[in-house]
This record gives sequence, C-alpha cells and structure tokens, in this order.
Amino acid sequence: MSEAAITHIDTITDAPLLADGVIAYESLPAVGAAPGTAAYVHYNGPTGHLSTLCTGMCVLDPGATPHPPHRHPEEETMIVATGTGIIEVDGVTTQVGPGAIMYCAANTLHGITNTGSTPMTFFFSKWLAKGVEAQSV
Repeated sequence: MSEAAITHIDTITDAPLLADGVIAYESLPAVGAAPGTAAYVHYNGPTGHLSTLCTGMCVLDPGATPHPPHRHPEEETMIVATGTGIIEVDGVTTQVGPGAIMYCAANTLHGITNTGSTPMTFFFSKWLAKGVEAQSV
C-alpha cells in the first residue's frame, strides 16, 4: 500500500536569523506533492525571539487538501483569502470562506480541504518558541 502524496512544510531552526524585508510569492517556486496543491514559503527560519517562523500561502484546487489532519509542535494560524472549504481543529469541522482565521495550539490535530468549486487560497504561519523541540508528533 502506498502513502498518499502530501504537501507538508517542515520548519527550519538551524539557519541564520530571518532578514527584514518583503517577499512576493511570484518570486518563489511552488512546492507540493499533493495533487491540486501549490505552496509558497515566504519565510522559514529562526528570528530573534523564535526558534522558527514559517509563513507562506497555499492554493488548493477544488477537492484538494495539502495533507490529512496532522499535529506538530508549532502553533499555527491559517487565514482564508479566497474560496470555500472546511477546516478541522481538534475534531471540530468548520465551514470557512474568505476572512476566516484558524488558530491551533501546539500538537492540536488540524487540517484544511477545499470543498468549493473554485481554487482556495490561504495564508499560513507557524512558529515555535525558543527552547521547544521542533519534532512532529
């Protein structure tokens, strides 16, 4: 039995501190293995106050999900910009559209799926406080 393709962005903790500035997604390569998923990672690395900050955007085709619901040690937010879908947080599934914001604490089960008929774009940020191990659970 083969595993389904997933799009998961691992956080980076062992790099130079992130530099101030602005990064447009057009300058970034799309990453993703899950069908119908394109992720763009704007920043990924340590800051003066965090072990890591990983932030970017993801575009999901209708019916697509970047990965099954999962957990990780980073806290995370997702902000829906366009499209509609569902976000699951700790076993609760919520219908979402533009302007919806998800927050989940570290190691909380969560996931997102485009259930609409048009592409869904969301922005994500996940971070880890200094002194916390960056290992997925």
